[in-house]
Amino acid sequence: MSASPHSIRLATADDAPSVHAIYAPIVRDTAISFEYEVPSVEEMRGRIERVLAAGFPWLVAERAGGTSGYAYASTFRTRRAYAWTAETSIYVDPDHHGRGVGRVLYSRLLDLLELQGYRSAYGGATVPNPASEGLHRALGFEQIGYQPRVGYKLGAWHDVVWWGKALGPADAPPQTLRTVHDVLGR
Repeated sequence: MSASPHSIRLATADDAPSVHAIYAPIVRDTAISFEYEVPSVEEMRGRIERVLAAGFPWLVAERAGGTSGYAYASTFRTRRAYAWTAETSIYVDPDHHGRGVGRVLYSRLLDLLELQGYRSAYGGATVPNPASEGLHRALGFEQIGYQPRVGYKLGAWHDVVWWGKALGPADAPPQTLRTVHDVLGR
């Protein structure tokens, strides 16, 4: 863990209401998420449960008893050769922007993925999004792709930038992947 005032822990299904509270305005009011309809609290609960059941990390950051952000990883693609690559997502409550929560959360997520045996992490971000761009660059991601006009939301076409980061040694053969529960001893 970090010396940050934010504590980071593995999410549980009980975090669904606070995760929903962060995500709902992003879906409703921005093109950061390409979802059109705000998922229900129950849907968010199911998403958390499915990510954890698949062995991926879903982390929440807390500060002063409230959830300040969350980050998770998921399957990048389903074909077997992609097994060592994870797709990452992070959302921070606007009241906590600029306080280091994104950096602490994302760093912990990437550390866990590397311990699990993943070799690459990829994240897509709607642009413009200077905060996301800055976070990805600060954590060693490189811009690896650009999709112009790939999504239509809120009356406009939006571009997506893809960020990639190598995890672990590039020249060694892949290892057997471990679940987040195995890594954390839970």
